[in-house]
Amino acid sequence: MNQEATEQTIKVGVIGAGGRMGRMLIEAVQNNPKTILNAAIERQGSSLVGADAGEVAAIGRLEVKIVDELEAVINDIDVLIDFSLPDATEKNMQVCAEHNVAMVIGTTGFNEAQEQVLAKASEKIAIVYAGNYSTGVNLSLKLLGMAAKAFGNEADVEVIEAHHKHKIDAPSGTAYMMAEAVAEARGQNLKDVAIYGREGQTGARESGTIGIHAVRGGEIVGDHTVMFIADGEVVEITHRARERMTFAAGAVRAATWVTEQGAGQYDMQDVLGLND
Repeated sequence: MNQEATEQTIKVGVIGAGGRMGRMLIEAVQNNPKTILNAAIERQGSSLVGADAGEVAAIGRLEVKIVDELEAVINDIDVLIDFSLPDATEKNMQVCAEHNVAMVIGTTGFNEAQEQVLAKASEKIAIVYAGNYSTGVNLSLKLLGMAAKAFGNEADVEVIEAHHKHKIDAPSGTAYMMAEAVAEARGQNLKDVAIYGREGQTGARESGTIGIHAVRGGEIVGDHTVMFIADGEVVEITHRARERMTFAAGAVRAATWVTEQGAGQYDMQDVLGLND
């Protein structure tokens, strides 16, 4: 059965409730004493619409039926967790902004227009937007900034990420975050220095560039390594995720934090206090 809600309990909605990440998020919401699942949303036409979200997540009946319209449950939640696709998240941001509902977004692959929708929505509501909700990854980002400042352009930098064969986007949002952390620490614009895979490259490597490479296969949850390759030494900063619940629990932690914030766009480092 669903845990009993109190006035202090944060009411959470989950987008993509029947997907792999959605089921993890539902479980993580119910595992957190500060949160309760109050809405579960799937795409229109899904065979899971009408099913009990807890039973779909294999954690027992919660008496929360999966619906196919966010608008139908938007007034029942304090925060929406959205790990879906860019087009769907774009619409969800607009709905949440209209109804003053905070968001935790893990969707990656936004285009420039969708980034603008995000910026506009964050003027009205509090949004945590991160490519990765793992505590370890966000600590790694801090270490990457330190290493990048120490080496400067004296070290060549390579970002290598590996994920399961079902992942849609490449490179991963986390790979971009790591490359951005390095570029920012070196005073660069990532768009100006990123090199992807080097297909057809001729000639020597240009100083200051950042190589980014994606590997897809099997059921790899998420591996990321950043190499700082200097003359005579190599420093590697690696994070390996071994279960998806790490990301789900981090997203729910962000949901408990974002409901106490004013309108604005935040990231997981804000949630963890690493930007203080």
